[in-house]
Amino acid sequence: MSYLNQKTLNSSVTFKGIGLHYGKNVELQVKPASPNSGIIFKRTDLKLNNLVYPHFSNVTNTSLNTTISNEYGVKVSTIEHLMGALFGLGIDNALIEINNEEVPILDGSAKVFVDEIKKVGIKSSDAPIKIIKIEKKIEFRNGERFISIEPSKLSLNIDFELKYKNSIIGNQRNMIKVYEDDLSEIYNSRTFCLYEDIEKIRKIGLAQGGSLENAVVVKDGKILNEHGLRNDNEFVNHKILDCIGDLFTCGFRMIAEIKCSQGGHYFTNELLRKVFNNQDNFRVLEIKEKSLPHTFIQKNLLKSIA
Repeated sequence: MSYLNQKTLNSSVTFKGIGLHYGKNVELQVKPASPNSGIIFKRTDLKLNNLVYPHFSNVTNTSLNTTISNEYGVKVSTIEHLMGALFGLGIDNALIEINNEEVPILDGSAKVFVDEIKKVGIKSSDAPIKIIKIEKKIEFRNGERFISIEPSKLSLNIDFELKYKNSIIGNQRNMIKVYEDDLSEIYNSRTFCLYEDIEKIRKIGLAQGGSLENAVVVKDGKILNEHGLRNDNEFVNHKILDCIGDLFTCGFRMIAEIKCSQGGHYFTNELLRKVFNNQDNFRVLEIKEKSLPHTFIQKNLLKSIA
């Protein structure tokens, strides 16, 4: 399958589960959509003003999740895992119908989204994709924490590091090439928290649907989940999943080098706002070639646009 043409699903796929933060049961359908429509969320529990677009300018909350809202205050929260799955699978266009305000957390990762979408398959169109090519280095920093983006000739690379005082999480770092590497461990990595933070999070009205079925919980030097971790880098890999999902709120795929230390939803959103605040920072390119090798940007194509 070529990455060069826009894609959608072959048919609809349904997900049911509980929302991580608000604890409400929710049903969500990801449906095929026509070329150039992008990703659209539709709140089916509302009759009016119920379309919400996952654009970085519509992000209204980044505390422990990414929430988008429209001009009427209608919101959809915890979109990042589903958005990460769609990005990784090459889905450009989809209508996401949801009957509540929060995407179901499922197992806390993107694994179920990816597996079920793969089952129905992906359909390619004749419409060419568009990509964003970063032209300048841009950084957002707060003390020792930072995220930066700079030009890349070939791919989207994400270099992410965590620094926790907890001995189990500790310092973790991983770098992935999003268009070339096997992303299975990224998709499978679950959201996580420290046991001592749970009460504080719930006091502010979040994590109402959290459990050991949908999150990794670390207490002192122990993982409370019965089967432990899914991979050695699960903590940082989940942060990379979040980052991929949040990057997709720019609307297109991207050619860039991203480095992040101790960042999260807020940092990624602030970076995107900073990048797209100045048209000199990026270019939007329409790709019309017919085929590609292992990655979706051919080297000879990049030479022509570099």
